[in-house]
Amino acid sequence: MTNLTRRHFLAQTVTGAAAFAQLSGLPTHPAKAKRIIYLFQSGGPSQLESFDYKPELVKHAGKDLPESVRKGQRLTAMSATQLAFPMVASKFGFQQHGKSGAWVSELFPHTAKVIDDLCIVRSLHTEAINHDPAVTFLQTGSQIAGRPSFGAWISYGLGAETKELPAFCVLISPGQGGSGQPLYDRLWGSGFLPTRYQGIKFRSVGDPVLYLSDPAGYTRDDRRTYLDGLNALNKEQLEATGDPEISTRMAQYEMAFRMQASVPELTDLSKEPESSLSLYGPDVKKPGTFAANCLLARRLAERGVRFIQLYHRDWDHHGGLVAGMPKRALETDQPAAGLLQDLKQRGMLDDTLVVWGGEFGRTVYCQGRLTATEYGRDHHPRCFTVWMAGGGVKPGMVYGETDDFSYNIVKDPVHVHDFQATLLHLLGVDHTKLTYKFQGRHFRLTDVHGHVVKELLA
Repeated sequence: MTNLTRRHFLAQTVTGAAAFAQLSGLPTHPAKAKRIIYLFQSGGPSQLESFDYKPELVKHAGKDLPESVRKGQRLTAMSATQLAFPMVASKFGFQQHGKSGAWVSELFPHTAKVIDDLCIVRSLHTEAINHDPAVTFLQTGSQIAGRPSFGAWISYGLGAETKELPAFCVLISPGQGGSGQPLYDRLWGSGFLPTRYQGIKFRSVGDPVLYLSDPAGYTRDDRRTYLDGLNALNKEQLEATGDPEISTRMAQYEMAFRMQASVPELTDLSKEPESSLSLYGPDVKKPGTFAANCLLARRLAERGVRFIQLYHRDWDHHGGLVAGMPKRALETDQPAAGLLQDLKQRGMLDDTLVVWGGEFGRTVYCQGRLTATEYGRDHHPRCFTVWMAGGGVKPGMVYGETDDFSYNIVKDPVHVHDFQATLLHLLGVDHTKLTYKFQGRHFRLTDVHGHVVKELLA
């Protein structure tokens, strides 16, 4: 077993993973959050129509974006050839809510009701200007595919809290517009980490997880006998070769066997009280919707899953924003707010960190033709808004400021790596300590950058 590392050996069991976490100094400090539920709004929701109110834009409506604001910043190929960049104010009203007085768009009335639970960051910025590298950057810390995903890092570093379910689960809802940017399995992959740390994707049609059901006439005892025989053969191969991926495969076979019992119970909503279901809105009983996935996320969280990643697609409004964004908000607003309420009333919000946001923001200028009733906005990496709740963040807070055009950050910028470092800190992990040696270099989620934004911490 010369090639079998101590990490792989100890990680074959839940208790082994926990033991290794202690041996390697993780967590590095007391954790405020035990788990993360990340509500990723894929496509880049507009901050100008959600949480970054810019009333001064009414005065500039239809005027060309001044060069003093743009400052020569790069544009996407989709708007670089425009002869003009007419600015457009949001068609949707804003009001202040809660004790914090945070401004919220009328598109998010349910989120407005829980605004004092939120920590809103208006000054996040990224290095990527197109979807795939931007999503990859937020999810893996690099614009280039191949690095481990956020959830895989957490699974690797902290292990699992349960033997019955994976440490990292993924849920996807398409958005009822039926389009949206593609989401690749590598976004929840393990990269160069052992494959046992990759996210397990749940499906809305057929078996919740692929290959979960046994063939007709094949009993659970049959499956156990089969696995015992297979494990014996794999152990012989492991002793002969020392290949750590064999131990990964053995662990995954055992996890799949346990999931055959745990997943049907997890996805059975028959015992959920109506009072809980009503929090998530009318789509909660429709498998695959964002509402159904938010409820499933809560059920995964209370069963010990560490990282739960939800993706909701179709926020990419280059055109048709006035018609399209209200639909995405309607699908997500009540479920996200309901998730916070559900966690809070169960006493789980204090140690569950919930995150909402996309991969970048949208431009103040209209992409394409501006009309009296419709407009679109291009990608904008220079500033965008996310919110967090629970898990040790400061509630009722708005952090960071952008200029009157929501084009440049004027106070308290937060880089993607700063954001990732802060989330890891809340989980009790110093982001500089969670590393993995690959091809002669010690890699980490935040690469060689990032600092904890202490002002966001409760």
